[in-house]
Amino acid sequence: MSALSLAPRALYEEVAELLRQRIFKRELEPGSWIDELKLAEEYGISRTPLREALKVLAAEGLVTMKVRRGAYVTEVSEKDLADVYHLLSLLESDAAGVVAERATDAQRTELQTLHAELETAITNRDRFFAVNEQFHMRLLEMADNRWRQQMVADLRKVMKLNRHSSLFKSGRIEESLAEHRAVMAALLARDAHLTRQRMQEHFRNGLEAAT
Repeated sequence: MSALSLAPRALYEEVAELLRQRIFKRELEPGSWIDELKLAEEYGISRTPLREALKVLAAEGLVTMKVRRGAYVTEVSEKDLADVYHLLSLLESDAAGVVAERATDAQRTELQTLHAELETAITNRDRFFAVNEQFHMRLLEMADNRWRQQMVADLRKVMKLNRHSSLFKSGRIEESLAEHRAVMAALLARDAHLTRQRMQEHFRNGLEAAT
């Protein structure tokens, strides 16, 4: 790969994103040691921005720093995953309830459009995964609490260390889509309590499929 040509302030952020995507694609496997020297040579950069990038990923939970041993791609235990899903269930179900109560007609139409995309993506797992995340993050934006949004964004990065394997389980995509239909029906009915319940069920079933 040729040297990255970015402003110094942005260089470590670009490196962090490159490594983040390699982790999500399993090019860097959970538990694997991150060879800083090799990566610095590959990207044509010094080790300083690389180390700054690793600090960013460590703060997100994607990388684990071990004293005198370097950086490793985080391995997510069953307890880690259960804890992440628990928090996502609380945060996202609360956001969904807020949207059910307060969303404008234009916002409801936008969510319906995203859901329609999800329906058409059922035969393409990568596309389904991308649209699914887009739907969830848009819902959070509409709920308009930046602190909750940031917490969910970080938790979802950790969830991605395991997420693809859960969607690959037989029948899980179809189940996930059915759960999304139930969430949308409650949301469009402006039933905040039911919307929260159905979003919690969505995460509970997702955790069962992931473990």
